[in-house]
Amino acid sequence: MLREELAERLGRIWPELRIVTLAANGDEALEALKESLPDVVFLDIRMPGASGLEVARSIDGRCHVVFVTAFDAHAVEAFEAGAVDYILKPFDDERLARAVRRVKARLGQPALPLTALLERLAAQSEPQSHLRWINASQGREVRLITVDEVCYFQSDAKYTRVVTAEGEALIRRSLKDLAEELDPAKFWPIHRATIVNAEAIAGVGRNLSGEMTLRLKHRPERLVVSEAHRKLFRQM
Repeated sequence: MLREELAERLGRIWPELRIVTLAANGDEALEALKESLPDVVFLDIRMPGASGLEVARSIDGRCHVVFVTAFDAHAVEAFEAGAVDYILKPFDDERLARAVRRVKARLGQPALPLTALLERLAAQSEPQSHLRWINASQGREVRLITVDEVCYFQSDAKYTRVVTAEGEALIRRSLKDLAEELDPAKFWPIHRATIVNAEAIAGVGRNLSGEMTLRLKHRPERLVVSEAHRKLFRQM
């Protein structure tokens, strides 16, 4: 949908532009570029198959490139320092028109190499690798637990308790070390000794002492939320 919208807007803003091809993914883009090399390519950085960065690397210095991106301000600084333009998603006509003016001004000039810029952007765009499973001791056995099964982690002396709907196990790792490998969008610290799986939360309430507590979907116990972490749940 964004690809079609971009093509439609470009047609209005740059009527003399001839769109050679529309590629549904990075692999299609690479194949199309083998057949013909356009003057300018508009590339989404994250596409199925080959990424926009891989496509740009394959044509480095042979044509002008405009990236279409949802990157944050740090990446935008990298674009500003490079020889290409960028359009942030969701894009608007004013920003697109400015990109078109910059591209038109460069069409009579050789495209500058992008190698250094691509290396910087690749480092910023690499998805962070998060912990996916855990080897935990359960009695005399070592059990393989995926992090999706975990309701919460809790510090327990030299160990960390790994609590699932079916029971609990122990791992010889500190909660602090574990937190560095967990996906922060999914696993929330609610106490200096507890990290909860947000998808395991059924509701928020208070106990007789007035402390905020979490009710879990598949566990009977309630987890206490410390004052420092209550802001996570004030909208719930």
